[in-house]
Amino acid sequence: MKQILTTLFVTFSMINVNARQNAIEIPLRFDHYYAYEEVNEALFKLHETYPKLTKLEVVGKSDEDREIMALTINNAKTGSDIEKPGIYVDGNIHGNEIQASEVCLYLANYLLEKYGTNKTVTDLVDRISMYIIPSVNVDGRWHFFNDANNPNTNRSLRRPQDDDNDGLYDEDPYDDLDGDGNICYMRIKNPDGKYKTHPKDKRLMVEIKPGEKGEWTILGYEGLDNDNDERFNEDSEGYVDPNRNWPFNWKPAFIQRGAGQYPLSGKGLNAIAQFIEERPNILMVWAFHNYGGMFLRSPSTKEKEIPKQDIEAYDLLGKKAEKMVPGYNYMPSYDLYPTYGDFGEFTYNMMGAFTFVGELYQNDSETFNKEAKNPDESNQKDYERLQFNDYLAHGELYKEWKTFNHPDYGEIEIGGWVKMSSRLPHPFLLPELLHRNAAAVIYSANQLPEVEMEIFENDALGNNLYKIRVRLRNKKGLHTMSMQSWQNKLYTPDHIVISGAKVIAGGKINNRFTNDVTYKEHKPEIQFTRVPGFSTVEYEFIVEGKGTVQIDYKSRKAKNNNIIINLK
Repeated sequence: MKQILTTLFVTFSMINVNARQNAIEIPLRFDHYYAYEEVNEALFKLHETYPKLTKLEVVGKSDEDREIMALTINNAKTGSDIEKPGIYVDGNIHGNEIQASEVCLYLANYLLEKYGTNKTVTDLVDRISMYIIPSVNVDGRWHFFNDANNPNTNRSLRRPQDDDNDGLYDEDPYDDLDGDGNICYMRIKNPDGKYKTHPKDKRLMVEIKPGEKGEWTILGYEGLDNDNDERFNEDSEGYVDPNRNWPFNWKPAFIQRGAGQYPLSGKGLNAIAQFIEERPNILMVWAFHNYGGMFLRSPSTKEKEIPKQDIEAYDLLGKKAEKMVPGYNYMPSYDLYPTYGDFGEFTYNMMGAFTFVGELYQNDSETFNKEAKNPDESNQKDYERLQFNDYLAHGELYKEWKTFNHPDYGEIEIGGWVKMSSRLPHPFLLPELLHRNAAAVIYSANQLPEVEMEIFENDALGNNLYKIRVRLRNKKGLHTMSMQSWQNKLYTPDHIVISGAKVIAGGKINNRFTNDVTYKEHKPEIQFTRVPGFSTVEYEFIVEGKGTVQIDYKSRKAKNNNIIINLK
């Protein structure tokens, strides 16, 4: 299913011949958006430039047979990637949320470019592993760039579905009536309509107040009644939401739209799930979306709150991220709206990884006033955004209204915000957005556990018996194992194992000053544990024997450690 890309031929065979193959150089530029082919080319260029720090893989293929690429960043000289704490980062799970891929590319480019010159970055890359999939929904990205869309369309997986229950599949999509590559609004003159022309700018409309005469009716986005059912655009590309198709707490479509027929029915999602499962060292996950400026954590519904110990860990990262990305809000996912079968719940509950969803960008950034702050009144906001379009984007974000003879409605007008607007920052706003969000990822990666083990007592008790006391100290903020995983027995927890002598007794030290120890009844030579962030745990062993004894600390999510001592 997957393969290592080791040659130029393999990689460039997957890139469309129309892509700007020779235009992408390292370091990457972030003054534009990368099309699907360019994302893959950028990953290859990073791997080609930094082969000792990266591995490039084909994770799997999408429903339309496009390749999903993953870049692993790891210094193999300090250990294999699977032996270190891991962080997974992806973006663009919804086809129209394209700047999420740019965050992933920026993050990879920044870490690799700064390695060896920036101590923070160098230490991080030496200590942890990072797995990056810039574009999850590769079909959606391709179609967003190559087809006509509005800012909100083309989110779905490309799996045909009968959205309007008429026995036909994807037969009534949006139609680019004027052929400009955008799906904009249609409006028609109507004295009984609910809208009138904005008093400051004739391009905008405002809702009428009671008693006022209308001028316009908004007909919706550009389209035709392709299936002659007197409805427009009601059955576009099959709506299987790639963020509602994961196996934890999945609900069928009659409960939540976009769920798909069964969990992981998306071909690419299934491959990504396997990719993550094969990397059990992943303890932190970032999944970037747009829009709204939020950092969302588990849970996604109010049915049950997560353990307070995990909330404390999330708070450490989320509250810091709020300061790093001004204007963004850290909160539980259910505060936005409830979701079922979403990716973050899969990684937290089934993979044992603390997970953030980064909702990128707020169009309040599109300011045109001396306070650099949008007013609250919505009509004024629209006007200010249009001024931003005129004076800072120079007309690129908004299509002027033009007359069109519609076969069903007659004379209408088409215009409004284009597809590369509203949910997406203008490219001149990209660099700061990318750096701040990448910095939040780097901070959380820096909080992956770093556990030191020490023997702080090794005392002879007589009669060939010895007391050994072991301390595990986590220097970082994330637990070696989430409390949710511990309580649900998701996998074999961290454990300390003594070999080389007979263990008579062993247990957790509650208070070493009062010799308060909770001894384990069975198999005392193995002590299961977890090490909370910025904390220590201590264990005592009573052993019988002579010579050397080995103490091993083993962890799925933190790096293993061992010490060999001589019994005194």
